[in-house]
Amino acid sequence: MALSGIQIYKLLPQTNCKECGFPTCLAFAMKLAAKQVELDLCPYVEAEAKAQLAESAAPPMRLVTLKANGNEVAVGNETVLFRHEKRFVNLPGLFVRVKAGTAAGDISTLAGEIEKYTVDYVGMELGLDGFAVEANGDSAAFVGAIEAVRSASHKPLVLISTDPAIMAEGLRAVDGEAPLIYGANADNWEAMADLAKQHKAPLAIIASTIGELADLTEKVKGAGVDDLVLDPSPPDMTSALALNTQIWRLALKQNERSLGYPVIAFPGNASDVATETVLATQAIAKYAGFVVLDTFAPELAYPLLVLRQNIYTDPQKPIQVQPGIYEINDPGPEDPVLVTTNFSITYFSVANEVDGSGLPAWLLVADAEGMSVLTAWAAGKFDAERIAKGVKEYDVASKVTNKTIVLPGHVAVLSGELEEELPDWTVRVGPREAVDIPGFMKDVL
Repeated sequence: MALSGIQIYKLLPQTNCKECGFPTCLAFAMKLAAKQVELDLCPYVEAEAKAQLAESAAPPMRLVTLKANGNEVAVGNETVLFRHEKRFVNLPGLFVRVKAGTAAGDISTLAGEIEKYTVDYVGMELGLDGFAVEANGDSAAFVGAIEAVRSASHKPLVLISTDPAIMAEGLRAVDGEAPLIYGANADNWEAMADLAKQHKAPLAIIASTIGELADLTEKVKGAGVDDLVLDPSPPDMTSALALNTQIWRLALKQNERSLGYPVIAFPGNASDVATETVLATQAIAKYAGFVVLDTFAPELAYPLLVLRQNIYTDPQKPIQVQPGIYEINDPGPEDPVLVTTNFSITYFSVANEVDGSGLPAWLLVADAEGMSVLTAWAAGKFDAERIAKGVKEYDVASKVTNKTIVLPGHVAVLSGELEEELPDWTVRVGPREAVDIPGFMKDVL
């Protein structure tokens, strides 16, 4: 049972050493009770007290990890219902389902395409996470499908069968990995729990109501399996939203440990691709840990990957690129130096416009703590001193003979100060919008 802040405080050393980052042990205890910090922050808690605090220190949603040949997909460990409250922790895994009985060559081809599929999104490489292999009642066909996937990819797997004998054959085909075993129901849970323990693999629980899920998870936990995934088997889109939300709310707000596990969703069960896309979108937003698609196509995968990345980005930590001097279109010493901040969207907006124009330029990316130009300027994180520091730190002067540096138009006010910081440079004020940079470079520089 979870402990209150006062109960936790009584188990702490009560030295107020501040090494945990909080002014008092009581303040730390209150944060620990609210699941907002980890117990490991306290360097002096005794082993006996740590054991008693284990439940209170554990996140309300268990971390579940699938492993395969050095690849991992980790979901769970969530602590909030809404991203703006703190942040979401682990991106939901996006899997593509293949079915036993499909020609091995077709499965290998599909697996190879998914293995190679990546998209570059504001400097991040995004891709799908793995495969769900579904049995058709024939263990040999099940094993053949798994082997066909493995011939082209070593991404983690979800193995789908409610027949323990068939599942056992599939698990032997991936011995040493930790796939998700799907799934245990009221009829087979004991045999499935034995397989999960034997192979040290997570187990998915299937039930049609929240009450049945909670009862079944308690039975499986009692059998010695701790890493679980929940499938509430929603019949439609509305039910999926309601059930997923209720599970998260009960786990995170009511500390209902029997429901404190990631949820799996199957939007691929839809009758058409358009509906599958809508269901997958909802699953990513509310609140699936694993999302199993039946369709793979770049035009479907790309928006889902971007949506997932945007939702699971820390709202308190903007996406950043590395500060430095970047070369665009093979610039020479006579080409200008453009300045921007290290907010990724700002950087890629400027870089893409210049790159698309075919005009060579040096791009100085100043460290503005991941803020856009105006935001950073207003916060005092993007000023003449920082820009001049970047010019010197990255030895820009040694790369150019035409010492012309171009400020973003929104911070034209910095031009006078920058001239004082860089007296050997010609300071120009560029356009306000990135789309106007190519014209400015052609007509003005």
